[in-house]
Amino acid sequence: MTEAPARATTVDIEGERFLINGRPTYQGRTLEGVSIEGLLLNARMVQAIFDDLNPATRHHFAYPDGPFDAARNTRECVAAMPAWRAAGLLGITLNLQGGSPFGYGDQVPWHNSAFRADGSLREDYLERLALVLDTADRLSMVVILGLFYFYQDERLADEAAVIAAVDNTVDWLLANGWRNVVVEIANEIGGGMYHHPILEVGRGHELIARVQERSAGRVGNRAGRLLASTSMMFGHPPGRIMALADVVLLHGNAAKRPARLAGAIDTCRAEPAWRGQPIVVNEDDHFDFDQPDNAMLTALRRRVSWGLFDYRQPGEGYDDGFQSVPVNWQISSPRKRAFFELVARIAGGTVNAAPTERGPAD
Repeated sequence: MTEAPARATTVDIEGERFLINGRPTYQGRTLEGVSIEGLLLNARMVQAIFDDLNPATRHHFAYPDGPFDAARNTRECVAAMPAWRAAGLLGITLNLQGGSPFGYGDQVPWHNSAFRADGSLREDYLERLALVLDTADRLSMVVILGLFYFYQDERLADEAAVIAAVDNTVDWLLANGWRNVVVEIANEIGGGMYHHPILEVGRGHELIARVQERSAGRVGNRAGRLLASTSMMFGHPPGRIMALADVVLLHGNAAKRPARLAGAIDTCRAEPAWRGQPIVVNEDDHFDFDQPDNAMLTALRRRVSWGLFDYRQPGEGYDDGFQSVPVNWQISSPRKRAFFELVARIAGGTVNAAPTERGPAD
């Protein structure tokens, strides 16, 4: 067996804290007297490896200066990552089936999946993903790597293909030695949106256990295996998932007011199955970063990690939104800048005075 490449970054969990290379994140940092040590400020960057395999819809994602190019999209993403890290962002969420390239909206027939119908992996997606994972590894960043997304999971033929997709992804991660990855089985289970029942809430624990068991003894971190979880549409996961998940992933999109997000966090901690593992909001589209009471600060005040979900809203253009395709990955809009400036203030980082240059287009 070929030995996995040497890697620079390891993510571990100690109680509710994240450790990177053995040290708590944001060591010594506080917010309003509350320690943020061990938290993971993050952002949803799920289109970093996006492509559309459907020729009939691909034109929707053209750049202002030409047709969509999947390799360009990934190159421009990794070119922007050092600026995110300089601000203090330590985590990004990716997904092998992406997310809606329009932010919200009904299903349309785009085809963005790193999996073939039988669960085997597409090599071009893996090349792009490896570039992002390698860059995150060099920057000491954590990647929450989602596997499945509703609207796209039906690209897999049956349950056996879903299981094969999980196994193939785990084996590929292990063969390449990345230790900075938390596996997110599926994005937002619990809403009845998935085609395959094994990806819904009643069975969501099965694939978490499969990742943990298949990787056991094969990862150089404290757990000795890959860390795994799945995210909920809103609210905490049921007991069978919470009891297994290494990280509890919450989404705050439905929390119209910060107080509602606070209630969801408090309810999660009161769940008998919660084992004291980290709680991470890794998707929230509530901003107000210049206000003293916003979703991000609400989470951090409760020692819960928070993640931005930024999409292009009506009337906005190419520079806006990190999820809408085509993506300008730079800190290129007032909303992006407000987010990163707040991250920098909390984390002790820096934000460039002007947007950095884009990555190469060729």
